[in-house]
Amino acid sequence: MDETVFIVDDDVSVREGLAELVESLGLPVRVFASAQEFLAHIDEEAVGCLVLDVYMPGMTGLDLQRELKAKNVHLPIIFLTGHGDIPMTVHALKSGAVHFLTKPVREQELMEVIRQALEVDRAARLQRAELQELRRRLESLTRRQRSVMSLVVSGYLNKQIAHELGTSERTVKLYRGQVMRKMAAQSFADLVKQAEKLGLRVEADLNSSMVPRACG
Repeated sequence: MDETVFIVDDDVSVREGLAELVESLGLPVRVFASAQEFLAHIDEEAVGCLVLDVYMPGMTGLDLQRELKAKNVHLPIIFLTGHGDIPMTVHALKSGAVHFLTKPVREQELMEVIRQALEVDRAARLQRAELQELRRRLESLTRRQRSVMSLVVSGYLNKQIAHELGTSERTVKLYRGQVMRKMAAQSFADLVKQAEKLGLRVEADLNSSMVPRACG
């Protein structure tokens, strides 16, 4: 999907002015008069960023931020408000907003912030795609291969793994090779980094095999 700058503001003059500014950057733009209208037209596949007013009738910008998080929509949010305060700013930023600007905002400042937000979105999408691929690789492992992977990234030597799993070192080496190929890991360090990105934890099954599970 094309990167789009979404604008949500109940003030028509603000919406039109922001839309003209964004279009001057050569970027697609979509405007909405309310948070409810935006929610009715957005899904988790949306890419780009959201320029969002804080105080609006009905659902506020902060309410919308919470709704988007619940719906797994990851658009970076740039908040605009004429009545901001420090606690509100802190809350918005802690909840994932990338910027919090006070109206009237300078055009050059907003243009730069939008560029930054789009960069944040691109980087986040790459990270999510990488994690999705790592999870796919992990799911391709058999239970015994996962057990070996768990022990390997925990620093166990082959002979220790063989003892833990009740098998031979030769068999462990075979499983290690299979794990490395299926995970597309170039080295031991690479495999450890993959495990960290996956947020793996070690669990013992009824046979005392150690099986990595992805947290979350």
